[in-house]
Parts: sequence; structure tokens; C-alpha cells
Amino acid sequence: MSVTKDFQASKDVIYPPGDLYSDEPPLETDLHRLQMTLLIQCLEWLWRNRNDFYASGNLTIYYSPRQRKSENFRGPDFFVVLGTERKPRKSWVVWEEDGKYPNLIIEILSDSTGDTDKGLKKQIYQDIFRTPDYFWFDPETLEFTGFHLLDGEYQPLEPNPQGWLWSQQLGLYLGVYQENLCFFTPEGELVATPEEVAQQEKKRSDRLAAKLRELNIDSDTI
Repeated sequence: MSVTKDFQASKDVIYPPGDLYSDEPPLETDLHRLQMTLLIQCLEWLWRNRNDFYASGNLTIYYSPRQRKSENFRGPDFFVVLGTERKPRKSWVVWEEDGKYPNLIIEILSDSTGDTDKGLKKQIYQDIFRTPDYFWFDPETLEFTGFHLLDGEYQPLEPNPQGWLWSQQLGLYLGVYQENLCFFTPEGELVATPEEVAQQEKKRSDRLAAKLRELNIDSDTI
């Protein structure tokens, strides 16, 4: 996304310092924390050789120098910004990031946040952020819904035969697997966590070592 009119130089606007800490409360449940961590770890592993994105969760997005705190608005549970530097941040400060807003946002629903995620936040992400892809997921009921921004309004996404929804921004599917929201490649392969990948590699290594022992082959001589 290019720099918007909101962030064009103006003598009338005094911008707050950009080094702002996130103002988010702790995640409500372990399910919320684990789901957010799963999404971050999987995407960072899949894109481990890329340095042109930022993925985070439960982090405040400061989007206006006149922004006022509201009990009804908090930062997204998970979001991805494309075309930016991959580095740690205390928060996402739009006016310090070339006017960039998230390309994708996922909210993890709860009894206390569900109405806001489906109402006020959806409106903010549509009208102010103009975030192209917006999803929400309930880890309790497994409700999963997604939208894509078309002509300024969110249009519901249609699931594929597996019940997955396509993210144009990520070039990946999102779908429920073993009661978690996960990423899938365009070919339909589950994007595993680094730990799962390491476990799979260890199992393959153990099977190979066992086969070599059966053949009386010293693996150190190979």
C-alpha cells in the first residue's frame, strides 16, 4: 500500500513519538494465546527466507496522531503487513511505517469480544485500515468466517470443498484442522510449525538409522 493522504506532510499536524509501546491487555484464555502463537510461528517458518513482511499479534496499531483510546477498540489478535522490514517492534505505528496498514487481520473471538470483532472492529478495518483480508475464528465453537475488501466493502468469502477460505494477500488457504485455525498451501498441504517439522525430520532420521543397522551399515562411514 502507498502512503495515504492522512500521512502527507502537514504543518497543522503534530505527530506523537513513534516509539510507542503496545497497550494491549493479556489474552483472555490459553486457547487464544496458543492460537495466536500457532499462526505467527507457522507463517514465519513458511516465510523464513523472506524479509519483506511483519507478522504479530495482540499488538496495538496506532493509526492516527489524534487517536483516542477506546474500550471498544484494541489491536488485532493476529495481523500481517506486507512490503515492510521484518524486525521486532513495540507496536505498529502507521505514521512511522510509510502509512502502511495490515494486509490481513484475524480476530480470535470470545464471549467478551465477539460483538466488537464482528461490528466496530470490522467497520474500522474496512473503512479506515482498508485491510484487504479479514477473518475471525472462535476457538470454542470453531466458527470461522472471512471477508475480502471489494470496492470499499467487505464481501464474504466462499469456502472451498474442504471448508477453507482463500487469502489473496498471503496466497494461502486458512482452515480449521484439529480444532485450530491453520494455514494451507495452494496445493493443500498443511503448514506445520517448526517443532512439528523438527519432529518429522527426527522420525525420518531414526527410521533411516534403524534401516542401516538392519543392514549392518555404519552410518558414520556413509
